[in-house]
Amino acid sequence: MDDKQLKKTHWSFWVSGAITLLFNIMGVLNFFVQMDPESLAAFPEHYRPIIEGRPAWATAAFALSVFGASLGCVLLLLKKAFALHVFYASLLGVVASMMHIFLVAGFSSFEVWIGVLIQLIVNAFLIWYSKLTENKGWLG
Repeated sequence: MDDKQLKKTHWSFWVSGAITLLFNIMGVLNFFVQMDPESLAAFPEHYRPIIEGRPAWATAAFALSVFGASLGCVLLLLKKAFALHVFYASLLGVVASMMHIFLVAGFSSFEVWIGVLIQLIVNAFLIWYSKLTENKGWLG
């Protein structure tokens, strides 16, 4: 694929990439806030047991989901086809995070679940969009 073909990206590519990158950067910031004990003290009572009791594997899954999605968005904006593989890894992190939340909170905490479900939907969109842009020849 030549450079001329790679340059023919639609404006929506840049908008979608930028918006999803900003969304995932918020997830990274959320990760850092949850790792800070002082910030965690300000969280509502029903959130703290989920975060404080989170095992290492669930913390790693959370990190994989948010850092992976952010990295994938950067790779997407750089027009790298490898972004798709990073989004798959991030999706695995989201699913593992969901397993931990289900074990701890069940379905009793709508606020917690809605955040993870939004992340799941965004990751699924990014996987679909990466495949679409690759098929259109926008990725190299």
